[in-house]
Formats: sequence, C-alpha cells, structure tokens
Amino acid sequence: MRVSVIGGGTVDDAAAELAREVGELLGKRGHTVVCGGLGGVMEAACEGAKREDGETIGILPTERRADANEFVDTAIATGLGHGRNHLVVLNGDAVFAIDGGSGTLSEIGFAGVYDRPIAGLGTHRIDGLDHVEEVGTPPEAVDYVESKV
Repeated sequence: MRVSVIGGGTVDDAAAELAREVGELLGKRGHTVVCGGLGGVMEAACEGAKREDGETIGILPTERRADANEFVDTAIATGLGHGRNHLVVLNGDAVFAIDGGSGTLSEIGFAGVYDRPIAGLGTHRIDGLDHVEEVGTPPEAVDYVESKV
C-alpha cells in the first residue's frame, strides 16, 4: 500500500520523531511513503522508512528533482507549488497527517474529497470534519489505515 504522509515543512523535534516512527513502521510493514519530498515531516517520514529499507516517493512543488530531501527514492518534479498537494494525496491509498499548517490543511481537504482514510497525529481538528481519525500513537495510525484499505 502507498501511504501519503503530510505535515509541516518545518516542525519541532517531537513532530519529527512522530513522522520518523510512522515512516519506520510503514517501511517495516512493506508500505511505500508518498510525501511532498521536502523537509520537516516529509523528510523525517522518508528517513524512518529508509531505516527499514522502505520505498519513498517525493512529489515536489518545484521544477527540480534535486530539491528532494536525501531520503527520497523517486523524486517527481511538478513546478506546481502548493498546487501539487492534491497529487500527494491521490498517489496514496491512505493519509497520515502530522502537525502542519495551511498546506497540510489543504491536503486533508483533498483526502476527504478523494475519499482517502486519514489518521491524524497532532494535526488540525475541525468541527464537522469527520473524515480524520485522531490517533494517539504511530502504531495506532498504521493499524487504522491498514484496517481501512
């Protein structure tokens, strides 16, 4: 399964560690990490996946594949800026949202539009938005999306 990991491009150590652990679990269970290919949550999730010999795909906002973080196996340059956010979601069977700002919020919206199950770890909570399952730990997040796909 491909899992889109979305979140802040600049995060604190706690959020980075959550993303790293999610990546490790995904890699260990044979899943592919799809992300925006840059820093923060994206880089930490890719780093974790690579620790477990997992596959990583980065769908970049820029025109240069070389802009991908060092843990991305397959870099896809789009030149679309934040317009690439729906591509990150579409290329995963499920979504993990960790931390994040407005860009992450747009991806959560696309995940709802494209009917992708979403596990949230310390991310946006919005009244009336019922397609995000708030989970407490990375193992709960992985178990949740595996049960939905």
